[in-house]
Amino acid sequence: MRHLSLVLLILLLAACGGPTQTASAPKAAATTAPTAPTTAPVAPTAVPPSPVPPTATKAPATATTAPTAAPTTAPAAAKPANPDLILATTTSTQDSGLLDVLIPRFQTQTGYVVKTVAVGSGQAMTMGERGEADVLLVHSPDAEVKFMEGGHGTKRLLVMHNDFIIIGPPADPAKIKDIKSSVDALKKIADAKALFLSRGDNSGTDALEKKLWGQAGSVPKGQTWYQETGQGMGATLNVANEKEAYTITDRATYLARKKDLKLDILVEGDKPLLNIYHVIPVNPTKSPRINAAGGQAFADFMVASDTQKFIAAFGVDKYGTALFFPDAGKSEAEVGQ
Repeated sequence: MRHLSLVLLILLLAACGGPTQTASAPKAAATTAPTAPTTAPVAPTAVPPSPVPPTATKAPATATTAPTAAPTTAPAAAKPANPDLILATTTSTQDSGLLDVLIPRFQTQTGYVVKTVAVGSGQAMTMGERGEADVLLVHSPDAEVKFMEGGHGTKRLLVMHNDFIIIGPPADPAKIKDIKSSVDALKKIADAKALFLSRGDNSGTDALEKKLWGQAGSVPKGQTWYQETGQGMGATLNVANEKEAYTITDRATYLARKKDLKLDILVEGDKPLLNIYHVIPVNPTKSPRINAAGGQAFADFMVASDTQKFIAAFGVDKYGTALFFPDAGKSEAEVGQ
């Protein structure tokens, strides 16, 4: 019995010793296990120098560079030292609607604020001589040459052309329809004493008309059948329409107002009827009020490639044909060919 108790005691002690050793094993394992993970993270730590993070760093740098370029140019052009600009121009560029779209484009691109004075070319040049305009857009070649010879303009740049046409009532009492020569057509109007409406405003159109009457050997002023409106092209077309009279007009203004007119194109395509437009910055030595930088900016805009393309397309969607044809960079001899 005593022997049995001794055996049991030994077994009990052995049992207690087993768990102690068993517990040690897990402890060692647990201690060793963390060591492996501790070494493993070293690899991820080395990853940042790899190509992936630098790529992420470069992307923002590229994004920062792109936006910087755009704003740099715009602010400089958007705030001229003297933003107020006076443009004296012929009424045809206004009545045709061309300036209604060109002026906002110019103002947006340059920051200038344009005051447009639409008068006859003669009046526009008088304004330039007096220093009352900064830049001219006109179509009276002979008068323009004299203007430049007088030292009133810094340069004269070819912009565009269209043509003049002789229009009248469908009944055509003077029987001029399809006559090739504009001079011969005016002779027939004078012979028939058919009512003719002249602008009589010293405009480019008025100058051309007077020149053609001279070539026809006629001085119609003072005749009952010859009347002057003293107004622009649009207003003269309205009066001619009401009175069923003949008149000479630029094609652009006629097409722009055709839906309200009962007058037909009767004579067209004659070379003397070519209608050429130039832009002329006014000479700043004529007056301290002249905005020379603004005048030059407008001239540059009118002959710029984008503007010339726009002029070529103007009116095509609405009238089926362009109202003006761009000519920047051409010689006078090449116009209309």
